[in-house]
Amino acid sequence: MPSALTYPGVYIEERSSGVRTITGVATSIAAFIDSFPRGPLNEAVQCLSYADFERNFGGIHTLSEASYGIKQFFQNGGAECWVVRVAQNAIEANIVVNDQPSAPADPMFRVLAGRRLRGQIATDPGEWGNNVRLEVDYDTSAPTETFNLSVSEFVIENGRRRILRSEVFRNLTMNEAAPNYAVDTVNETSQIVQLDRTGMAPVIAPFPRPAVTGTAGADLPMPAQIPANNTPITVTVSNDTDPAVVRPPLPGVLSYPAGTNTYAALRPFIQAAIRALAVPALDETVRSLLAGATVRLLGAGTAASPFRYVVQGGRGSPDFLPGSLIDFEVGAAAPNNLGFAAAITPNVQQYSLVDGDDGVLPVDENALTGSALSKTGIYALDDVDLVNILCIPAAADLDDAVNMRTVYEQATAYMAARRGFLLIDIPSATATLDAMQTWMMENDSLRSRDAAVYFPRTFVPDPVNGNRLRSIGASGTVAGLYARTDSTRGVWKAPAGTDAKLENVQALTCALTDLQNGALNPLGINCLRTFPGYSHISWGARTLDGADALASEWKYIPIRRLALFIEESLFRGTKWVVFEPNDEPLWAQIRLNVGVFMNGLFRRGAFQGKTQQEAFFVKCDKETTTQADRNLGIVNIVVGFAPLKPAEFVVITIQQIAGDLQ
Repeated sequence: MPSALTYPGVYIEERSSGVRTITGVATSIAAFIDSFPRGPLNEAVQCLSYADFERNFGGIHTLSEASYGIKQFFQNGGAECWVVRVAQNAIEANIVVNDQPSAPADPMFRVLAGRRLRGQIATDPGEWGNNVRLEVDYDTSAPTETFNLSVSEFVIENGRRRILRSEVFRNLTMNEAAPNYAVDTVNETSQIVQLDRTGMAPVIAPFPRPAVTGTAGADLPMPAQIPANNTPITVTVSNDTDPAVVRPPLPGVLSYPAGTNTYAALRPFIQAAIRALAVPALDETVRSLLAGATVRLLGAGTAASPFRYVVQGGRGSPDFLPGSLIDFEVGAAAPNNLGFAAAITPNVQQYSLVDGDDGVLPVDENALTGSALSKTGIYALDDVDLVNILCIPAAADLDDAVNMRTVYEQATAYMAARRGFLLIDIPSATATLDAMQTWMMENDSLRSRDAAVYFPRTFVPDPVNGNRLRSIGASGTVAGLYARTDSTRGVWKAPAGTDAKLENVQALTCALTDLQNGALNPLGINCLRTFPGYSHISWGARTLDGADALASEWKYIPIRRLALFIEESLFRGTKWVVFEPNDEPLWAQIRLNVGVFMNGLFRRGAFQGKTQQEAFFVKCDKETTTQADRNLGIVNIVVGFAPLKPAEFVVITIQQIAGDLQ
């Protein structure tokens, strides 16, 4: 009732219905652990499509078995997975950027290949970072105080340089108190690099700026001082990575039409004069630098923002050297030399990240299992809220079978603790019936109600090898099949049968007969088969605890995964019970809410039985929760269900009728 009734009238009071909806959790969120061409190290990254995987981890790689499995996962119906990249001795590409090319001991910041993940710098080691370039310019609103930073990543395809992605950060400053502080601004948004000032001295006002990339002339006087027509110029190309290699100075002429009397009007003629020096006799690297050279006029022509020319070389050649220097001089006396005299110090055309290394590939068992303390390897998934299916294809082909068992045993225990399911792959050498039987006998320690194995391996097109067929483990394909079956039929439906087609599978490494299938099925080995008209399909649904000799109640995959689904859903959906008064009103609410959830599954066909009483029960009362339990703060909920077992053996009896039917 209302706390006080003080006036005559109508009082309204809202009361809770006691219904707290329990929502079923997702059942087919997969996780893949392996080495990849790129990506944050030992960090779980969510991928909602194969395109997400390509952006974050670089796509297919010949030394990464899981990269093929992830592609198969999405092609077979998967919608969400988490990917963990592991590596050994991998190094992230980096470079230290200075405020002046002539003062390398005065660093501004270190640039690392990586990005921000969960508020921290996640380094992204690997050789890919050696293809990252940075450019600096002062074409800003306050050119004496701020700068622009451009970041790009390229690849060489068919002899041509192609930009994969690029980012531009404008009006940056080294003032740590400013909202456009370079380190914070870049680190918050960049997907390619992170800036780091660890161990560097504080930046003190007036705040410096990183040296502009290219050859920057001095401030130009106003009014404009234009050199005489046909003034000689000299261009010298060298490279900072090999100072001993200096091309001979190339003489040229700066010519322009009559009436050219402003710096802006003169700019294209300076550019044309430099490009004219790209004669065929030069080597391709130097010729492309000169042929694609650009001249920019920066500034506003005011005292606060004077004009300045910047010369940059072309980047068209696949052999472009970002450390190239272009020493550009105009043979005229000051102030008519356009800011280009012998005293000008040219800078690199682009800052280039270096020293990136993929490390040892493929990785070993220690990298795959990782450490629970440091959250590496498998344990990087600790930061993920929900994972149902785990695939570690690289474990199957470890050099030592003991190492393979170590990885899978640890993974099985981890997934059991998280109410998940492990898909185990077999080595590429296990390609015959006898080999599979031997493998299973040698690896009986892997038997678990929370794991399954499939035979044989599959052949899929290899996009990085001319679409030639490549043998891969079936885990990624089967994980996608699980997801497809869950979404169309439910987790209680066995992911097998004539509608369980394996998409993008061109062949199987072993064609099984019915009798061979019959030799493997009782061992708890799920077979992949090829049937005319149905193509390649999954023809088994047993856990590794499903060998006939074990007589396990968790023999079948759909029963085990349904139980895991119910457990996880009730675990999350009954947290409201904690700290509630432990008596009959609470027990009644529990029975109501859990019963509604279980009845919903029953109505969808998850259980056998014609009535609710035959299909499931929910018990929570003084029999399940004794006074001793209540004294200890315990409430016990007992939930039972009658699972639907798959029709694994269909027996048809045919009888011949003798005599006259009349």
